Amino acid sequence: MASEMYGPLARYAARFHASVGDRHHVASPIGAWLLLALCGPASTGAARNELAEVLGTDVESAAAAARALLEAPHPLVPSATAVWNRPGVQTPALKQWLGTLPGSTQTGSLPEQARLDAWVRDHTLGLIGEFPLELRPETVLLLASALATKVSWDLPFEVTPAVALGADSAWAGRLSTVLRTPEQGHVAYIAPTERAGDVIVHVGSAKANTDWSVTTGLAVVSVAAAPGVSAADVLAAAYEVGPAAIRSDPRPRRSLYDLPLGDYPLWTIREEPTNDGITERHQAVLPAWSARDDHDLTPDALGFPAATRAMAGLLGVEKPPFEARQSAVARYGRYGFEAAAATGFATFDGVPPPGVVRIAELRFGHPYAVLAVAVDRRWEDGETIRGAWDGVPVFSGWVSEPSDVPPEEAAGDHTGQLT
Repeated sequence: MASEMYGPLARYAARFHASVGDRHHVASPIGAWLLLALCGPASTGAARNELAEVLGTDVESAAAAARALLEAPHPLVPSATAVWNRPGVQTPALKQWLGTLPGSTQTGSLPEQARLDAWVRDHTLGLIGEFPLELRPETVLLLASALATKVSWDLPFEVTPAVALGADSAWAGRLSTVLRTPEQGHVAYIAPTERAGDVIVHVGSAKANTDWSVTTGLAVVSVAAAPGVSAADVLAAAYEVGPAAIRSDPRPRRSLYDLPLGDYPLWTIREEPTNDGITERHQAVLPAWSARDDHDLTPDALGFPAATRAMAGLLGVEKPPFEARQSAVARYGRYGFEAAAATGFATFDGVPPPGVVRIAELRFGHPYAVLAVAVDRRWEDGETIRGAWDGVPVFSGWVSEPSDVPPEEAAGDHTGQLT
């Protein structure tokens, strides 16, 4: 994503995480943002303005950024989007909007639930087994995004007793072992931030291949602030520090010589003699973790109500019901990191779609006609040959005096003959 999109995405992430709160969770704000960006070109009026506010930029720029991301997928973070509509639901506006979607976005008729689940598994490296939304008979339009990654650290962590987290850590008494960075190969430092003050940073790195001249890879940035700093502020600091951590001109870092020696909540600074010429060295200790979440994306702040109004304009309806959810998983361990998210956004109406079974019981309760037609055809060399009698009515009548079913037939006796 171009650097001008960092700010909009960070602001949307703040909205997303604020809706979840400070409980343990994992999410993919960009998975939701991409769907909103795809909806942007379909919006008009107030819905367009609201989407622009939520996206953090005008809808044209957001759509262009989404297209750039989806049409040049990252080798370590495969992504996919799809738009499905009910068969037979097609308007000129919908057709025009579908033409604005990235070429990589799958389009077509609504699949069955099993195919939706398979789509999610295929595009989340098997980490998520079910689509986040259940397909309903009244579903008209369904949008989806998926992102996933499974990487191995360039250098794995070492394992150390949990007491290394420090005497002030409640986790130290609950855990047995945690992760420690090796002597070399990991990046850790202290950085000042606007929202969270001084934070500690660890960067876990993985490359797309073994060619060290290639810069394509994945960095997992862990950021911690002093106790008492709100989750919202620490997350904001992570979005501030994260992009800078992988740039050649990273943001300022604290020199250990500008900080006092001793034990503090986030670090301990000590001095040791050395002959290797290195004047500063950072180590990091952090726990392994995993998370699995299901997020409701319907709050106004997350933009899907506005996207629903945009989709309503395409379909020629007003204020259709909608549902938007995201499923996300992640695991951070000694040898690597894996994560996936699937986001679904659906609009509904009250009309059962084609293919929904309706059963009619037909009652012949008054006089009616009857016609017997001969069938006279044979098959030769794969062709149907119609005989002279084929289609000829041979009996006809009018039924106005019905009778009871004969007792033997009612009893299931099929040996009787007509008399």
